[in-house]
Parts: sequence; C-alpha cells; structure tokens
Amino acid sequence: MTDALPTDFASADPATVTEALRDAVTAAFPATIADLTRLVKIPSVSWAAFDRAHVAASADAVAELVRGLGVFDLVEVRHAAIGDGADAAPGQPAVVARRAARNGRPTVLLYAHHDVQPPGLDEDWESAPFEPTLRGDRLYGRGAADDKAGIMAHIGAIRALTEVLGADFDLGIALFIEGEEESGSLSFANFLRENREVLEADAIVVADSNNWDLETPALTVALRGAVAFRLTISTLTHASHSGMFGGAVPDAMLAAIRLLSTLHDADGSVAVEGLTSADLETPEYDEAQLRAEAGLLDGVTPIGRGAILSRIWAQPAITVTGIDAPSVANASNTLLPSVAVRVSARIAPGQSDTEALAILREHLEQHAPFGAHLAIDGIELGRPFLVDTSGWAVAESNAAMTDAWGKAPVEIGVGGSIPFIAELVEEFPSAQILVTGVEDPDSRAHSPNESLHLGVFKRALLSEALFLARLDARDSRS
Repeated sequence: MTDALPTDFASADPATVTEALRDAVTAAFPATIADLTRLVKIPSVSWAAFDRAHVAASADAVAELVRGLGVFDLVEVRHAAIGDGADAAPGQPAVVARRAARNGRPTVLLYAHHDVQPPGLDEDWESAPFEPTLRGDRLYGRGAADDKAGIMAHIGAIRALTEVLGADFDLGIALFIEGEEESGSLSFANFLRENREVLEADAIVVADSNNWDLETPALTVALRGAVAFRLTISTLTHASHSGMFGGAVPDAMLAAIRLLSTLHDADGSVAVEGLTSADLETPEYDEAQLRAEAGLLDGVTPIGRGAILSRIWAQPAITVTGIDAPSVANASNTLLPSVAVRVSARIAPGQSDTEALAILREHLEQHAPFGAHLAIDGIELGRPFLVDTSGWAVAESNAAMTDAWGKAPVEIGVGGSIPFIAELVEEFPSAQILVTGVEDPDSRAHSPNESLHLGVFKRALLSEALFLARLDARDSRS
C-alpha cells in the first residue's frame, strides 16, 4: 500500500491523490489486461442458440476476480426468472457483491455485463474472435470492449483504491455484473426486485457506453429507446406461378417493398407521423467524421435532416434488419404469398416505447398496399432515457474524468439503447445515474474486429478510481 497518503482522502492533497492512484493503475495495468484476456477467451454469448455453460463459466470467472479484491462482504452468482408463473424460464447468471458504507459515506453501484454478442463469421475477423490479440494499441476480440473491459474498469478501479487506501475504506460499493444484456436483459426487472437490498445505492455507474475520441472522455446523457418487431405481409393463400398471374395479382414482396418505402421520406428521414424528436444540444460533428466512423462508401450520401448528431441522438430512426424470403439461389418464378421482415426503430428521448409501437402499428395498417394482410409479433421494447446532470454524482464524475484525461468530458447522446436504465430508475428512484464507458469511435462493438484501445481503457479506469476516491471522501448527507 502507498505510504504517501493519509488513510482519510478528505485530508489529502488532490494532486497527491491523483498521482498515487495513477501510479497504482499503471503498476497493475499488465495484470488487468491479463485478466481481461482471460475473460475474453470465454465465449459467453447469452443468445438462446448458444451454450449456456459458457455464460456460467464467465460468471464464475468474474466472481473469482471480485472475491480476489478482498473488500466485499458478499460475492455471489445469482439468477432470476424470465417471466412469471408456470411459463417462467431461468435467466442467465449474474454476479452481485456488496460492502457496507461507513461513517456517513455514500454507496455506489457499479454495473457492467459479462455476456457478449455472437461473433458472426470467423472469416470476417482478422484474428479469432475469442482469441484476444494485441495489434498496436488495440486489443481485439469479442467482448474486449463491450463489455468485459467495463467489468475490468470496475475491478481495476477498486484494486487501485485498495492499493492506495487498503481495504478498510469507508465507501459503500455494490457490484452487478449482468449475464444477459446482449440478449435483452429479460430477467432484469425480476433480478432487481429480488436483489434490491444488495444493489441499492446512492449513485449508479453503468459502464457500457462510449468516449468522444481517443483523447476526450464522455458522459452519456441521452439514450434513444427501441421498438422492434417482426412484420409479416401476406397477399395470397399459396404461391402462384408468376407467368400465369403476374401483372394481376400482387405478390407479398411487392406489397412489402411498397409498404416499407412509406416509412421514410425521399431524403431518408423518418416519415411516420407521431414519432417525435428531442431538443438536444450537440457538439460539432461534420460529414467527414461521419463517413470515416460509419464506413460510408464513396458516393453514398448521409440520410436525414438537421445536425448529424441530432439525427443520431435526438431523432427517430427505422431500419429493416432482416428479411425472411427465398434466397436468390433458390428463387423460383412464383408470386410469394408472404414475406416477413424485422423492423427495428430507435425512439427519441421524451417519447415512450409503447406509444411509439402504437404509432408504428397504425402507420403500417393505414399504408398497407393492395389490402395486404399484416401481422406483428416478436415485439421488443426499450424506453429512452435522459440523465439528470444536476446532481453531485455527475459533478464528481466530471472532475474525476478531467483529472484522469486532462480534458473535461463531453456530454453525449447515444443512438443505441440501454433499456434497462429506465428499470434501474424505477427500482431506485433516488439514485443518481452515470453512464460511462471504455469504448471509442473505432471500437466496433457488435461488429467483426471489435477492439479496445488500451490508452482509452487506462484513462477510463483511472477516472473511475478517482471517482471512487472522491466519493470515499464525501459525506452522503451533504
């Protein structure tokens, strides 16, 4: 343990605290990366088609790391059910831990998830997805950024705090490492209710978001919601010969194309009346940056209207993410009776997911061409969220990020969704929410060649260590 600091952070010089924690993070960083690589090697995909044993192994590995910190009174792997009653199914394993606060200090809940997205095709990866590989300043592998690095940011920050203060600090810490975030957090609400006493806190850090760039931290303050469903368009009772009836009978593919085209204006803006936009201030972000980060091909133009980041953070978006139809190789000269598509909509902060679903359903029914029959099922909803930035937790986090990065954080929105945050707010209405992360614009989470920039990770880890130190010096009653 470092001898330069008093055991009471409140009486220590802030610059001395920062340097002591910086030294502790740096000294432990090789071991932190080694632990991260061991986690990334576990293919903990939580989707139903994948082996649950890998998710269980991942939970056990995380629990072992948490126990090794030596600061928690409770560390357990727990489950909750998906659904209720006779139809309930077991959820994926999560790790929970808790140490009690003392001497008027607050308690902070640290969240991350240990499950990962499916890897996709191996040939799309430059190195095997579950063989973490260092190339330059980046560690490649599925889950290296999203979100096993989030787990290690929590663990590394607590290690650094313990190295400087010892294990006898006053801050209360709860830990929740979820095991099914990438498959919809289906047992999340039940898990919160069943583990409320373990997870209750004054502030919650959700480490599952982005930073502005390699040199600038970010605090996520706005998240779009999500509405997704399968839409089936039917026009015939059975397939018919296209030569016999084509030109008189509308096939389902034609009806689907015509119907889906009504969702957007000519410039690609969403054309569904009733879907709203939010009034958010956005930083400067030009088309060149969009093209580089999104991978737009030469000659392909952006879509939508208004500031680019407003389109991504504050306006609705609709994407068709899948189509069930014959492949080109298996196409025959028939009029298709039915076509199914997966529609994924992002909803601006300020509009409820249930309201947006009703609006989308009404639009589709009103615009169904040729009297086509529609069916909607497989519905998934996620509420949007706006962070209240007026509380003490945001102020402490901003100060910690500034010290760690040498730059003040940018307040950002995220076009994607983290629906469970609204559930956290419902269960813990008095807790302050912070959405942070270890990713950068080139992390490519969910995509082939996902990676973690080690410099960003180190600064994010130090930010959290400094944040914990500041809370350990804070009276929760003030």
